[in-house]
Amino acid sequence: MSLDNRPVFAGGCQCGAVRFRIEGALGHASICHCRMCQKAFGAFYAPLVNVGSAELAWTRREPNRFRSSNAALRGFCAECGTPLTYESLDGVSLAIGAFDDPSTIAPTIQFSAEGKLPYVDRLHDLPARTTDEEMVGNPELADIRSLQHPDHDTDAEGSRP
Repeated sequence: MSLDNRPVFAGGCQCGAVRFRIEGALGHASICHCRMCQKAFGAFYAPLVNVGSAELAWTRREPNRFRSSNAALRGFCAECGTPLTYESLDGVSLAIGAFDDPSTIAPTIQFSAEGKLPYVDRLHDLPARTTDEEMVGNPELADIRSLQHPDHDTDAEGSRP
C-alpha cells in the first residue's frame, strides 16, 4: 500500500531492463483471443489488465512499441522481448504475467472469443506434473539456474539472482 492507502503494484520484463509501478486500483482484467494478441504474446491468448485511473510510472526504461493496428500500440522490452502493454483508445493495459505477483489479478472477461483456439477450454484436463516430478527422470534439470530478473525491484538494471 502507498502512503495514502492506495494499492501498489510493480512488475517488469524478464531481463529487468523495463520496470513499472502502479498506484491505485486497477481496471478490468481480461484475456483476449484475437489473432493479433496471440501473435504478440506468442501464446493461446493475451492476459491483460487495464490501468484504469491508477497512476502508471515506468521506473526503469520504457518499453519499445510496435503499432499492430491503426488503433493500438504494443509495448515490449527491446532487450528480452517480453510483451508488456496493449495501448489503445481504452487506455493502457499491462500483461498480467509481467506483474511481480500476477496471482492477485484474475481475469473477469474474455474478448474476441471467436478467435479462441479450439483446445483452450480443455487445457485444464491435460496431465500435470510438478517440477520435482519432472526431475525424477531428468536429473540434468537440477542444474538449471534462472537468469531471469527477480520478481521485485532491484538497485541495478538486469540484476539477477
